[in-house]
Amino acid sequence: MRVGGPPRRMVTATTEAELIEAVREVDDAGEPLLVVGGGSNLVVADEGFPGTVVLVRTRGVEVPHDSACGGVSATIAAGETWDDVVAHACEQGWSGIEALSGIPGATGATPVQNVGAYGQEVAQTIASVRVWDRVESRIRTMFAADLDFSYRHSVLKESMVGAGAAPGAVTPRHVVLSVTFSLRPTELSQPIGYAALADGLGVELGERVPLAQARAAVVEQRARRGMVLDPEDHDTWSCGSFFTNPIMPREQLQEVRARAEHSIGQDRRSAIPPSYPTDTEELVKTSAAWLIEHAGFTKGYATRAGRPAGLSTKHTLALTNRGAATAQDVVTLAREVRDGVEQTFGIRLVNEPVLVGLSL
Repeated sequence: MRVGGPPRRMVTATTEAELIEAVREVDDAGEPLLVVGGGSNLVVADEGFPGTVVLVRTRGVEVPHDSACGGVSATIAAGETWDDVVAHACEQGWSGIEALSGIPGATGATPVQNVGAYGQEVAQTIASVRVWDRVESRIRTMFAADLDFSYRHSVLKESMVGAGAAPGAVTPRHVVLSVTFSLRPTELSQPIGYAALADGLGVELGERVPLAQARAAVVEQRARRGMVLDPEDHDTWSCGSFFTNPIMPREQLQEVRARAEHSIGQDRRSAIPPSYPTDTEELVKTSAAWLIEHAGFTKGYATRAGRPAGLSTKHTLALTNRGAATAQDVVTLAREVRDGVEQTFGIRLVNEPVLVGLSL
């Protein structure tokens, strides 16, 4: 987002050993620690970070297994740029992560919040994650079943935000060293599971297309929404989606719909928030973008008024820096949007980026 102040100290780790040593040194000293991959999902306070930032710049792609029968096992160092990994997989004919093209950041961050887009999540292909356990001071291998993946969530993230997490924690208990993916050796994508992507490809939901075609279509969709960085376009100076899509009991969604009819009117098409299935029959997911827009925060809100931080003119879920915003400007806008949605629909949106030294 191009906001926030500097850290007190910064260390760059280019090998796994350097990464472990840097983290161990800071923890042993009892100092605040912030481990950063690409930094694309962070909003840092204007005062900066009063501790040590460890930049993860490790590199390496190992393929211990690649066969038509057993599939492809690819182990990726945490510091590898994620989109480069997706591009490499598509070039090699490894299917399973093509819909995650164009997402910024580093590979080690992907399992933390179970990165997902256009019908895919990394949980569908992650076999295991090697981590440095900061509590037990040892390397561990955590398998997919250990990670408790759900929508934008994992055990890794839980150690920052859940019960038992240290106040203000911005780095998980387990620092990712590498991620092993199980991919499929095929030139075709996995079945297309996102309606807008299927429309863009001119195919039906569930069809498969060549990997290169799927990747190009995903990048095009993201660029259209301002989700591919363009230094000249302030709509792209963002963390991507700032709020997660709310998940709630079906009964609560009915209450939201009743509020929507009261607020918007009786036009059924505009008054019905969308619903999507989840892994649990009792719960449904709705659209944060729909709630934001129908609470009165349309595309370009605050942007066209000349405020330093505003909603993207392309996507209501993106809070953007119009060129001179501070971190506090971003938080003020986020709080305004969150509170407006809660007042209108009774739903409190949750931020997706990690806030460092800030809170809503």
